[in-house]
Amino acid sequence: MQLPEFKREAFVQLCRRLAEPRRFLQALTGPRQVGKTTLVLQVVNDLGLPYHYVSADLPAPPGPEWVAVHWDQARRTAGQSGTCVLVLDEVQKVDRWSEVVKAHWDEDAREGRDVRVVLLGSAALMVQHGLAESLAGRFELLTLPHWSFAECEACFGWDLDRYLYFGGYPGAATLAGEEDRWAAHVRDALIETTLSRDVLMLNPVHKPALLRRMFATACAYGGQILSYQKLVGQLQDAGNTTTLAHYQRLFEAAHLLVGVPKWHGLSTPVRASSPKWLPLNTALMTAASRRSFDAWRENHEAWGRLVEVAVGAHIVNTGHHDGLAVHYWREGNDEVDFVVVRNGVLWAIEVKSGPAKDPFRGLKVFARRYPGTRTLLVGPGGVPLQEFLCRPIGATLR
Repeated sequence: MQLPEFKREAFVQLCRRLAEPRRFLQALTGPRQVGKTTLVLQVVNDLGLPYHYVSADLPAPPGPEWVAVHWDQARRTAGQSGTCVLVLDEVQKVDRWSEVVKAHWDEDAREGRDVRVVLLGSAALMVQHGLAESLAGRFELLTLPHWSFAECEACFGWDLDRYLYFGGYPGAATLAGEEDRWAAHVRDALIETTLSRDVLMLNPVHKPALLRRMFATACAYGGQILSYQKLVGQLQDAGNTTTLAHYQRLFEAAHLLVGVPKWHGLSTPVRASSPKWLPLNTALMTAASRRSFDAWRENHEAWGRLVEVAVGAHIVNTGHHDGLAVHYWREGNDEVDFVVVRNGVLWAIEVKSGPAKDPFRGLKVFARRYPGTRTLLVGPGGVPLQEFLCRPIGATLR
């Protein structure tokens, strides 16, 4: 099945919103190369709506007049056809974009013009900052996460091992038969482009080389706990831990990776000094490693970490609508891979990629420490990995 024919779950939701009378701006955010533009074009074509699409992903960030020029073109189309969907891609790169969008949106409302607007952006914090500041009450937010195993299985026919290695980047999927070419594409067209255009171009970063090294190191330690102090020791010219914590937030805003904090209980701050590094797409680990599929598969320790990262990424990616808080827990020799709070219920989730002597040990200790905890083992002896990855986390944690 070709990608343009495959429709993600958000297709139905956006289709319903754009089919309604003009009411709200639609803000669609998410990582690069997960099909945001494709989704919008699928929707407008399915509905038969005239549209005007334009992207601000340019070598030099455009000024606010860029929005005005393209908005006027959408107005002309709406004047001829009765309506028009204006799609502004990578809108966060436009200087003072939210002020200009607000002015034009409000003017259309006063004049009765039916210009429906979809804003696309990869850098979540930039988009949300502008929305919250200038466009409060005027928008609905829709987030497209990295592709899940179920989507890759349905669209590309991938089995579980293939998904674990190649991850959820649909645009790179056609290169999966040439591993070196696929890895180079992920490194150059996805990772480097995201770092240079979504992070460095939009944020003050005094040491770009350090930021890139930190990202590479965090991916190399995916699924592992590494404190900022130890991370400083891994990097040259790392500066202080405050700088690294700032870089971590930039990675999170670009949907690349998260630093999962340690669980200390509901009454204490959730951000710990020793995060567990969790790339949100396993391709970020495998492509950067420059190791083949066979090399990963034959290394049981490395493959086990890849499985754990896939589970953690699935929890974060499919749980964003539920506002899940995700942590890990460790005390002495006892640990739980992921601790999740959903609807006031505490869940402890342990991941195993192969047989273990006592896979429930950490879960039992945690449950004694925090009565009322619900436990879940993913892997042999528990929920099969493939079954876990085929359902959104909200459907599993009931």
